Amino acid sequence: MRKKVTVIGGGNVGATCAMRIADKELADVVLVDVVEGVPQGKALDLMQSGPVEGYDVTLTGANNYEPTANSDVVVITAGLPRKPGMSRDDLLMANYEIMKSASEQAAKYSPNAILVIVSNPLDAMCWTALQMSKFSKNRVVGMAGVLDTARFRTFIAQELNVSMENVVAVVMGGHGDTMVPLTRLSSVSGIPLTELMSEEKLAEIVKRTANGGAEIVSYLKTGSAYYAPAAATVEMVESILKDKKKVLPCAALLEGEYGINGLFVGVPVKLGARGIEQVYELKLTAEESAMLKKSAAAVEELVSILKQKMG
Repeated sequence: MRKKVTVIGGGNVGATCAMRIADKELADVVLVDVVEGVPQGKALDLMQSGPVEGYDVTLTGANNYEPTANSDVVVITAGLPRKPGMSRDDLLMANYEIMKSASEQAAKYSPNAILVIVSNPLDAMCWTALQMSKFSKNRVVGMAGVLDTARFRTFIAQELNVSMENVVAVVMGGHGDTMVPLTRLSSVSGIPLTELMSEEKLAEIVKRTANGGAEIVSYLKTGSAYYAPAAATVEMVESILKDKKKVLPCAALLEGEYGINGLFVGVPVKLGARGIEQVYELKLTAEESAMLKKSAAAVEELVSILKQKMG
């Protein structure tokens, strides 16, 4: 039996996720979007790449959820993109409605799936998906930390002119300006970053990482990043489908870990066939702990707005 992945949202992130899943031959893919013709056209285009790229997977486009039935993983990228000058909070209410519908439908047709949430504002959308799907907390996971870590690793490798593969970095917390890069645990082949560059340089790279998405938006003007977000999402999907048990920084529901309760926050987790199989609780310094609490407070603010709306 082939694995099956549904990708909800046929925009740049969703379509690129579908492409990377096909390229790796991880699963058959159903691409769902509300716009008629878009998922069908993109799925057909991707199918026709198969003979050239050498993959044998079926890609289907749909405007409804029937074809998604019995998916192993459902990736939700649907949502309005952030435009220049727009805060993540502006996106909140619009994307709440989209996430509510997507997660309810996903749960209805694929009651055993694992949900990978990509839509922004990420941590609040994970919370919404958990409420609406009624899934257990290990089966709802958010993609942000893998992307933030990839950006951090890219900038470190560029600065030091070393292979990206040798850079190990740990980024926790929310997506965006409240992220918490643990520079003391980041290294190049085990050599601490603090021995390879000045504190000022490191602080500069941390700042650039936090603004990673905004930097790309400022170049593109009318869109936001999608190649790296899709790559990060598919790394998570692959770890789940192949039960690789990769340890990745993901948004997970915390229930007392790090002194945080009932919120999705980016922390290192083990991702396997059951979804989040373990949350790793690191011993943080007082400063790191304060930064993580600040990050959680920003999430709590958004979630409380949603709770009011839900009454």
